[in-house]
Amino acid sequence: MIYNKQAYELGSKRSAIRELFEYGKQRATIVGAENVYDFSLGNPTVPAPDCVDETIRRLTEELDCIKLHGYTSAQGDAETRAAIADFLNKTHGTHFEANDFYITMGAAASLSIAFHALTTSQEDEFIAIAPYFPEYKVFVEAAGASLKVVPADTENFQIDFDALEEMVNANTKGIIINSPNNPSGAVYSRETIEKLAELLYKKEVEYEHPIFIIADEPYREIVYDGVEVPFVTKYYANTLVCYSYSKSLSLPGERIGYILVPQEAYESRALYAAVAGAGRSLGYVCAPSMMQKVITLCQGETGDIELYKKNRDLLYDGLTKIGYKCFKPQGAFYMFVKALEEDTNAFCERAKAEDLLIVSGEGFGCPGFVRISYCVDEDMIKRSFGAFEKLYKSYQ
Repeated sequence: MIYNKQAYELGSKRSAIRELFEYGKQRATIVGAENVYDFSLGNPTVPAPDCVDETIRRLTEELDCIKLHGYTSAQGDAETRAAIADFLNKTHGTHFEANDFYITMGAAASLSIAFHALTTSQEDEFIAIAPYFPEYKVFVEAAGASLKVVPADTENFQIDFDALEEMVNANTKGIIINSPNNPSGAVYSRETIEKLAELLYKKEVEYEHPIFIIADEPYREIVYDGVEVPFVTKYYANTLVCYSYSKSLSLPGERIGYILVPQEAYESRALYAAVAGAGRSLGYVCAPSMMQKVITLCQGETGDIELYKKNRDLLYDGLTKIGYKCFKPQGAFYMFVKALEEDTNAFCERAKAEDLLIVSGEGFGCPGFVRISYCVDEDMIKRSFGAFEKLYKSYQ
């Protein structure tokens, strides 16, 4: 075989989410786009804040080609990294510096770099908490480690600490957390983060090596009803924060984010060098120059979160009125809904008969639930209720 078998397997078939998205585009050509209710992708429909367009316009008018589109430092422009540090320090009462940040092509790149930087042996393990983003497995295994999964707490979607403690062992390099969570919309409470920190500090002593939290936080600002999102580095020193502006600034296609390596982390400067080295080996150096300048000038800006909240309330009220059991999201823009039969994949296939495109929880490590992405047009949600009701009644 002249090509990498693992790469072939990944490239020859799409993820379940992408496959469903492509199916929806095909169905739209047959029945009309207005008759397909596509809740598959987490593709923000809320416009980017005015700051983004205004900044891009001003940059293109004021800067020459080299300054606008030329290379930055491999780890990102110093001004950009300083702006991020300053914003986080003012927001969370931290004391980060520019050299604690490595600018990346979004959260996927941040996570991939983090796993490569931390993996030292084929025996290394990372632990995800179900429900979890399916690509974690791809990223971890590409780094040469393996992924273990803690079963979901399907009542509150916090962390099953008994199961987690049993799973942590001498090979554990890190725990991946995602809050606000994709796909459940749950936010880990301060109590949960404190309990996680307490457990990991205990395990670090037991196994005599650091165990890192990898905090995947692209939805950090998208929360509702005054819910607090604890900033994890304030509770646990050995934390790598992987962030993306794709959701907060509605820029998923621009691929811009960062990794934060706090100075309190174990051998933080050596760890930062490993992050930089992993970025180099993966080809993730010098993130898009113009977008670095955009985020420098748009720190703290977000799209209109109230529009997501309006969609959440509309969808939750409509589905529960029909009879569905739903977990009401505290953040992000996904709703986890209980399937109407044990075979979640079969339920999603049955939904397709009504041109409802919803994602099975199987791939998220949480069978029995489906994910509905509500970062969609409000009108589509309203039009979809007839199809959801038909689907519900087909099980009566």
